[in-house]
Amino acid sequence: MSIFGKIMSAIFGTKADAATPGTAGGAAPSAGSSTGGASAPTVDVAPILDKAVASKGEKLEWRTSIVDLMKALDIDSSLSARKELAKELGYTGDTGDSASMNIWLHKQVMTKLAANGGKLPPEIKH
Repeated sequence: MSIFGKIMSAIFGTKADAATPGTAGGAAPSAGSSTGGASAPTVDVAPILDKAVASKGEKLEWRTSIVDLMKALDIDSSLSARKELAKELGYTGDTGDSASMNIWLHKQVMTKLAANGGKLPPEIKH
């Protein structure tokens, strides 16, 4: 499973399975909730991630940090894993500039979560 697939499964449950065609009621991963809204239920992301953070016993800022988001979900957050995620999501910048890459990754993951039925807190701009 892809790294983004692991993030999706951790948040949406196995039924979402990274928006694989034929799962999650046939929800289209790119369209999000367009017209027939019944296919992809909305999932409130914040309580799921807040609960995951609380179980870790350390301060993790998933709202602003891709590393902390991955840690909260028990997903490898190493630089090599983040570079792999960047490749999956189509990052065209310099992966040697991890700070810029991390900011881009967080924004992309939040955007893709929202496109797949994730309800994000208003302070998260995607």
